[in-house]
Amino acid sequence: MKVVGFFGYSGSGKTTLVEQLIPALTGRGLRVSVAKHAHHTFDIDQPGKDTWRHRQAGASEVVVASSHRLALIREYAQPAELTVHDLLAELDTSVDWVLVEGFKHSNLNKIEVWRPPGAGYTPRPPHYPADAHIVALATDAPDLLPQPAPCPVLNLNDAQAIAHFLIENQTLFSYPPVDRTGADAAPNDTMARN
Repeated sequence: MKVVGFFGYSGSGKTTLVEQLIPALTGRGLRVSVAKHAHHTFDIDQPGKDTWRHRQAGASEVVVASSHRLALIREYAQPAELTVHDLLAELDTSVDWVLVEGFKHSNLNKIEVWRPPGAGYTPRPPHYPADAHIVALATDAPDLLPQPAPCPVLNLNDAQAIAHFLIENQTLFSYPPVDRTGADAAPNDTMARN
C-alpha cells in the first residue's frame, strides 16, 4: 500500500486535486482509498434512517453493509484525537494507494498544495521550507512562490501529471513510512487542522 498526504491552506484546492487524482489513478487499474481529517461536527448519517436511530438509541458502533459497500459509524464517549495512522489502520491494506487529505503535521510523505492569497488576503507562507516530509509542491502559480522549492513543483491543474509523479516515485510513499535515515517511522503523529 502506498500512502501520500495532501495538505494546504483552506481554499488551496486540496479536495479538488484529490477528487481529480482518484480517476487518474483508478483509470490506470489501481485501487484507491481516501482518508480525510474532518471537523468535530461532521456526520454522514441521516436523521430517521435505521443507522441514525440505532446511534440515537445509544449504540457505540453501527456497521451497515450491502453487496456494494460497508459503512462503520463509531461514537466516542469522550473526544478522541485520532492520528492519520489510526485512520489508515481501519482501511483495507490491499488497496494500491491511499490519498490523505489534511494531517499536515504527520510523518507521511506529502504534497503541499499552495496558491498565492487573493487580493486583500494576508500572505500565507508555504510549509515546504520547514517540513522534510514534503516531497513535492502542487501550485498553479510557480512564479509567485515566496522562495525556491527544494522539491519538484507540479502543476496543480494537471492531475494526470501528478498521478504520473506518484507512480514514478512510488517508493517514497510506501507504508508504513520510512524516515529520511531509512529507519521505520513510528506510526505516531498529532492531528492537525488543515
